[in-house]
Amino acid sequence: MLAVGAGVAESVVGAVHAVGDGISLPALAAQLAVRALVYGGLFVVIDRYFRQGVPWSRCLLAGILGTVGLASLVHQPISWLAGNDLSALPWSLTFALTAILRTIHLSALLAALFLTFHPATTRWFHR
Repeated sequence: MLAVGAGVAESVVGAVHAVGDGISLPALAAQLAVRALVYGGLFVVIDRYFRQGVPWSRCLLAGILGTVGLASLVHQPISWLAGNDLSALPWSLTFALTAILRTIHLSALLAALFLTFHPATTRWFHR
């Protein structure tokens, strides 16, 4: 749930920044709609199925979060680092908030992936 919450918060910060940069409202609405569907779906799967120990939810979450989720979190920073050095970091309040939220999001995602296949979790799903 922490990873989902951090993703939502990161989306809000990004949306506020995008409005300040002059992005068109239909484009922003489309991006937010997709994110709302993704985060809403993840919340439902986590809350309704994973917490109840439904076996397929563990594989679904690990597959989605472990591939698409992880790739989406690291792609932008790695791409930026490939073309810049750390002295070119765009320090601003938005950058700092995004960096903090991305760190929380990534840490929570990696912890969730690890804990999803922890022996105690496996026992929970096989009860």
